[in-house]
Amino acid sequence: MRVLRAGAGSALLALGAITLSPVAAQTAPAPAPLIPLEAFATLPFIEAPRLSPDGTRIAARIAVHGKQRLAIIPLADKSKAASIDPAKQDLNDWQWVNDQWLVVRVGKSESVEGNDFYVTRAISVSADGKKLIPLVVDPLGQQADDILWTAHDGSPHVLIAMQRSIYADNDFWPEVRDFDVSTGRSKTVVHSTDTVMSWYADGAGVVRYGVGYTDQNRSYRALYRDQPTGSFHVIERAKGAGNSLDNYPALFLPDPGKALAIHDDADGFSTVYPLDLKTMTRGAPLYAVPGYDLDSLLTSDDRTQMIGARYTDTYQHTHWTDPVLAAIQADFDKALGNRRGEIVSWSSDRSQLLVKVASASIPGSYYLYAPKEGVLHLLAQINGQLAGKQLAPVKTITYKARDGLEIHAVLTLPAGRAAKDLPLILMPHGGPIARDDESWDWWAQFLANRGYAVLQPNYRGSSGYGTKFTDLGKGQWGLAMQDDLTDAVAWATHEGIADAKRVCIVGGSYGGYAALRAAQRDEGIYRCAVSFAGVSDMPGMIRYDGAFLNGGRTKDYFRERAPDLTAVSPANFAAEFSIPVLLMHGDDDRTVPVKQSRLMVSRLKAAGKTYRYVEQPGGDHHLSSEADRVQFLKELEAFLKQYNPA
Repeated sequence: MRVLRAGAGSALLALGAITLSPVAAQTAPAPAPLIPLEAFATLPFIEAPRLSPDGTRIAARIAVHGKQRLAIIPLADKSKAASIDPAKQDLNDWQWVNDQWLVVRVGKSESVEGNDFYVTRAISVSADGKKLIPLVVDPLGQQADDILWTAHDGSPHVLIAMQRSIYADNDFWPEVRDFDVSTGRSKTVVHSTDTVMSWYADGAGVVRYGVGYTDQNRSYRALYRDQPTGSFHVIERAKGAGNSLDNYPALFLPDPGKALAIHDDADGFSTVYPLDLKTMTRGAPLYAVPGYDLDSLLTSDDRTQMIGARYTDTYQHTHWTDPVLAAIQADFDKALGNRRGEIVSWSSDRSQLLVKVASASIPGSYYLYAPKEGVLHLLAQINGQLAGKQLAPVKTITYKARDGLEIHAVLTLPAGRAAKDLPLILMPHGGPIARDDESWDWWAQFLANRGYAVLQPNYRGSSGYGTKFTDLGKGQWGLAMQDDLTDAVAWATHEGIADAKRVCIVGGSYGGYAALRAAQRDEGIYRCAVSFAGVSDMPGMIRYDGAFLNGGRTKDYFRERAPDLTAVSPANFAAEFSIPVLLMHGDDDRTVPVKQSRLMVSRLKAAGKTYRYVEQPGGDHHLSSEADRVQFLKELEAFLKQYNPA
C-alpha cells in the first residue's frame, strides 16, 4: 500500500447544512433530459465512512480519478487528509481500534504452487496515515484477516483469526492471535482446532465460540466455553446435507452463558431470541418484523448489548432500541420527507453522528450531525455529477404469479413521462438468494433516464420474505423462478405500463443466467437479452465451486437448484435461442468464472445465432472499476438502441 498526502480532502464538501424542519411540497416534474452515461457509471466518491472513537476523523473508501483508495480525513482540517493507494489489492474493510489506529482488511489473487488463491491480510494504519504495519506472522496461509474483536478501552489491541498453512495439517485451521496494532507484535490466545474455521469473541475480547465442519459427512459442531481460560466443549451438533446449527450467537451478553441469537419463528421469519448457551434453549422472542426478515443487529460499541436492528420491507429501516438514537431517528424521519436518514457511525460519546441521506431516486450524501446542535452539516456527496438532476421515481408493486403466489417487485419509471405503453426492461437480481428494494440502483436509473420502465421482481427464492418464500426457489432455477419473471412482464403489460412488443431482459450473475434462460426458453416474450457475468452451464459451476474448501456442501446447494441441472443450462440449447444476446464478463471474476460466458459464446457462434460478446480484462464480478462501468453502460445502450429502442 502506498500513502498519498494530497488530494483526498479536496473533493469533500465543507459547506451546506440541513436544518431539521419539514420539507416543502415538490412541484410536478418536467420531462427529464438525458444525462451523460458517465455520470451513472461514476464510482461512489465516498463509501462506508466511519468516525473515530473521539469523533475527530473519518476513515472511508473514496474514488479518485476512477480508482478506489482509503482516506483518513481530519474533520478540523480536511486539507490534511491522507489517501492510501491499495495498489492491486482490494480494500475489503476497515475499522477504528482507538483514536490513533485503525485496522484494514485487504485481499488479492495470488498463484500458489500453480493454483490461484484469494489471499487476505490485515494491516494497521496510523490515524495520520503515515505508518502502515502488516499484522502477520510467519508463515501464513490463505486467510489471515478475520477480525473477531477490537478493544474499546483505548488500548491498541485486536483479535485476528488466521490460517498458518495452506496444507491439510493442523495449521490449516485458524488460530486466534492478539495483536498490538501499534507495534505489530502478537501472541496466540486460541490454538488451531481440527475442522474449526470460524471463531467468535465476546465484548471483553474472550474467544467464546467456534464452529467446526467436516465436509465428508456434512457434519457441524459448535464449541463453547464460558470462562476466559476454560476448555472448549461441544454444545450442539448437526449432520447431513442441508442441516446446520440452529443457534448461532449474534451477540454475547455480559452474563456468561447468555447470548442473543437470530432464529426463524414458527412462520419462518428471522427473530431475535435470548439464548442460554449452557442449555442451548431459546427464550421468548425479543424482536421481529411481521412479514419480513431482519437484516442485522446493531450493538453497543463494547458489543455487550443490542441497541437496534435493521430490516427491509420496501426499503431498509432502522429500529432503535436505544431511546436516544430512536428519538434522533424520529426527528430525521419527520424532517427529511422522501429522503431517508440513516445513522451509519458515531463517536463513542455519541456527540458526533455520521448520517447518510439518500433515497431510491437520490444517490445521497453523508452529513455530520451533533445532536445538541440539531443541524445536518454536509460532508460529501456520493455522486456529485448527479446532484440536482431529475432522476426517476421508484415504487414497490405486487403481482400474482400464475400459481397465485404474491410477489413484490420494484418499478422504476422514466421521469416526466406517462406510465403508458413504455418500453420495458425486466431486470432480475443476482444471488438468487438476495432481493431488490427501493434503494439507489445505478443500472435502473440509467435505463429509466433513457426512457425505459424497469421492473425488478423479487421472484420466489429471493431473501427477506422468510424462509418459506426462499425455499420456494429450491428445485426451480429456470423453471417456476423463470415463470415468475414472465408473469411480471404480463402484469406490466396488462396494467398498460409496458408495450408487450418492446420488452428486453437484463441481468447480472443469476440475473444474467435468467436472461440467457429467457433467450433460450421464453420465445415471444422478449426482444433481446443482456447477461453480465451470467451462468450458462450449471454442472460447470459445480465443478468450479466444488473445487474450493468444503466443496461438497456447495455441490449439495447446486444440486438442489433444479431436478436436472443440464436441462436448465442455456449453454446446452444454443440452437433454441430466439433473440439477440449481449454477453459481458470480466476475466478476473472469482464468483462466476469467465469460462461460463466463453462457453455460451462458442455455442451461440456454432449455432449461427445473433450475439455480441465483450470481455473486460481484469474485470471482476462487481464492476468495481469505473472504466468497466462506463464500458458496460455504453455497450448496453448501443445494444438496446439496436434491438429495443426507446
